Parts: sequence; structure tokens; C-alpha cells
Amino acid sequence: MVDIKRVGVIGAGQMGSGIAHVCALAGYEVLLNDLTREKIDAGLATVEHNLARQVHRGVIDQAAMDAALGRIKPAEDLDRVGKTDLAIEAATEDEDVKKAIFKALQPHLAAGTLLASNTSSISITRLASTTDRPERFIGLHFMNPVPLMKLVEVIRGIATDVGTYETAVKFARSLGKTTTNAEDFPAFIVNRVLVPMINEAIYTLYEGVGTVEAIDTAMKLGANHPMGPLELGDFIGLDTVLSIMNVLYDGLADSKYRPCPLLVKYVEAGWLGKKSGRGFYDYRGEHPVPTR
Repeated sequence: MVDIKRVGVIGAGQMGSGIAHVCALAGYEVLLNDLTREKIDAGLATVEHNLARQVHRGVIDQAAMDAALGRIKPAEDLDRVGKTDLAIEAATEDEDVKKAIFKALQPHLAAGTLLASNTSSISITRLASTTDRPERFIGLHFMNPVPLMKLVEVIRGIATDVGTYETAVKFARSLGKTTTNAEDFPAFIVNRVLVPMINEAIYTLYEGVGTVEAIDTAMKLGANHPMGPLELGDFIGLDTVLSIMNVLYDGLADSKYRPCPLLVKYVEAGWLGKKSGRGFYDYRGEHPVPTR
């Protein structure tokens, strides 16, 4: 088993910055990489902001925040990331993008480096097959927002060896997370259940069964969900929801996973949810307003 001390995170967006946050807080040295220095700096600013919120809420103290920030370093080049003990890819949910990252990273990898993907739906076996070390490749699916959510799905590809799996579980638990093993089937466990529910809520809207507000209120008060499914879709990103539905539909060939046409239209319009300012709610004013 590899003794993990230094972690590389490729992708400084919402997920990557969250992974860097929890790794640094747990005592790991972290190298944060993205396509540009501006994106890395934005990710570092997000980490600092979220750590400050934890200090304000009394979850951690100022000393812990300062120490965590001191452990995260920007890494504009993949050659530095390749020398870490564990390199975690946290890019957009696009198989071609992820494969390109692993291919670009491969020439820089140290012999003992473990590879992980934070994919929420894509085959670990396929991603691993693009590398020179499928036996040292694992899926580590962190939940969003990473600093708050306790679960990490650990997914083995067909070639992942026992030592890699055990090291990954030990690592995830060292971050204060609970792990669950998921087999390498489309969307794993959480999104296999969750995202079709969101898609069905969109069909419920599309077919005129209820309005945005009615559907979300019904599920919050009728099923005790903390967030309505349409609001949750906006929070996840409707492009990500569509990507996961396409992975399910293509991978399982079952019509129940067909993406709702209304979801497709929203993504085509660029209404991706909270991150773009509009989705099933309009977030550009003081309070979110339903768009349908």
C-alpha cells in the first residue's frame, strides 16, 4: 500500500477546490492544477472563502485554516502533479476531456503514483484503460459540496488491484468521510438513483403536472427532501444532469433513462442552473424566481 502524503488535484472548479480543501485540512500537501493560472487562483480563493466560513461557524479554528492554506500550492504544469502520491482528476463530466487529461499526465507520472477520477457516472474501467497503470486506478466520487458531504463512493475498475482499493478507502476515511463501495456500472449508486429522479421531476414539469414551485414544494414537504429536485438540478448543473442521463441511457439501453426534452432545451439555451445564472430558477435577482 502506498503511503499518501502529497495529493495532486486536476481541476480547480467546484469539485476540485472542494477536494483540495478537505485534503489540506486533513494534513496532506496539495498541488492544485487547471488549464490557466486564473482558474487555479479562483479555486484557491474558493478554498479560502469556504475555510473562513468554517471558522465563522466554529467548525475549525483560525490556526487550522492557516495551516490548510499553507499546504495548498498552485501547479500550472502537469509534471509536478505527476510526482505526487495520488493524482485525482476532477474535471468536467466529459469522458473525452477526462481521457485527454490522463493521457497528458502519463509521461510525468512517478512509478508509484496512484490515479483517481472524481467522475460521477463514467466507467472507471474505460478511463483506466487509457493509462499505463489500470491496476493503480480507482474511482473516488466525492459528493458536492465536498467539505460538507460525508460520503465518498469508491469504485474499482475491472483491473484495479486490492492494494489500490484499500489505499483509496484508507485515504478517503482519513478525510473524515464515510466510504461505500460501488460497482463499475453507469452512474454508480448515488447518481443511478438521484439523477433519474431529477429527470422525472423535469418530465413532470414538461408534461404540465405541476409548476417548478409546486414540484419542489411537493418533494420538500411531501417526501422531506431538504431541496426540491429542480432546485437540486440547478445546484448540480443541468449540463451535468444531462451528461449523467446520457451515460445511463447509452450504457443501459433502457428507455426509462431517456433525458427529458425540456432538460435538453435548457442545456442548449445555456441555462445550466445556478452557475450560469438561470436554470429552472432565475438567480440574477435578490431571490431565485422560477423560470416556468
